[in-house]
Amino acid sequence: MKKTITLLFFGIMNILVAAGCSSDDKNSDKPTEPETFEPVAIEKTNSTKIYVHYMPWFETNESSADKKWGYHWTMANKNPNNIGANNRREIASYYYPLIGPYHSGDKNVIENHLLLMKYSGIDGVLIDWYGTFDVNDYRMVKENTEQLIAMLNKVGLEYAIVYEDRFLPNVVNAGKAISVTGAAKTDLAYLQTNYFGDKNYIKINGKPLLLNFGPIVLQTPAEWTNVFNTLTAKPTFLTLWGESADAGDNASGEYAWVYKNNTYLTNFYTNTMPKLSVAMGSAYPGFKDFYAEGGGGAAIGWTIEHNNGATLDETLAMAKNAKVNYLQLITWNDFGEGTMFEPTVEFGYTYIEKVKAFAGVKNTESVFPDISKMYNMRIEKKGNADAQKKIDQAFNYFVSMQPAKAKQLLNEIK
Repeated sequence: MKKTITLLFFGIMNILVAAGCSSDDKNSDKPTEPETFEPVAIEKTNSTKIYVHYMPWFETNESSADKKWGYHWTMANKNPNNIGANNRREIASYYYPLIGPYHSGDKNVIENHLLLMKYSGIDGVLIDWYGTFDVNDYRMVKENTEQLIAMLNKVGLEYAIVYEDRFLPNVVNAGKAISVTGAAKTDLAYLQTNYFGDKNYIKINGKPLLLNFGPIVLQTPAEWTNVFNTLTAKPTFLTLWGESADAGDNASGEYAWVYKNNTYLTNFYTNTMPKLSVAMGSAYPGFKDFYAEGGGGAAIGWTIEHNNGATLDETLAMAKNAKVNYLQLITWNDFGEGTMFEPTVEFGYTYIEKVKAFAGVKNTESVFPDISKMYNMRIEKKGNADAQKKIDQAFNYFVSMQPAKAKQLLNEIK
């Protein structure tokens, strides 16, 4: 009898399995896991390494602990909770991001930014960094930076740090460090331990690249020697143009920036660059700061008009003529100073299209609108696990240079 019952039980189970109704059927409606691919480099004809300066300092009322919009969207007198007739939030900028104001640590935002960079021929990101101490918004900037770094390798882009020594006195005044050099040593030790060894951290002459926005506080070679003594080896250290004497032999070279008009850039390429062992040029679309109107302090005092893209055309041409090995785009997203390469309502994809042409990207197919579409779908399909998995798959197609498959998949998502 027992044998008959046992045979009957297994017979029923076999029928259920054959019908697709196994005991694991409750898991069969799980979304399909996306297929992963290694990132594939974009093909381009220009050998110049193209990097973009990046601000990881934006907060929204959803991301911040106090549920308030961050300073870089508000300055002193703007409120992004106010939405105008054009459905745009009130922000401290003359320009408006195409994806709207955002939190720099939002993975969907980072995904969007890095894919746009990749397909425009940008090789890496130079991240504006305030150090490791929990003072003002420095910790938030550090946390957002690490969200960015976590995705850079997945997309196949490099990165390096632009160290802001101007904030070191704030660390000391807050009682977090005994001296400015002591604070800098702590920051540099953190960089060495956590960033410099990454396979996609930018190396020049075999050493990790470190830029400094200045120096502004540590203005003697002895101070920089003291700071770098913390490290097992000195980095390839670039100061802002005209400032390398402050670091003495610790400096490997300088990088150009944006100032008043293009004659300063001409002077850098003609007179300064030949004297430097490592030089990094710059290109920018314009400069128009919002500080005075936003109540964020005095205006810088000068403007470089965007001129419908002509300013960017000129600065890219100058870099090409100077035959720079390294070029920094200023900036991806400094909306307060109006130097954004990030797509905006005002300029669309114009600036990254120009970068793409400069880089000589071989894939001329237009993918920028599809990358933006993917960001919008991330938002629209929030909470829809199946749709999000499909978007993950589209992301994997994009990073592995299979944009046609990514587009097709996005079009299929209902």
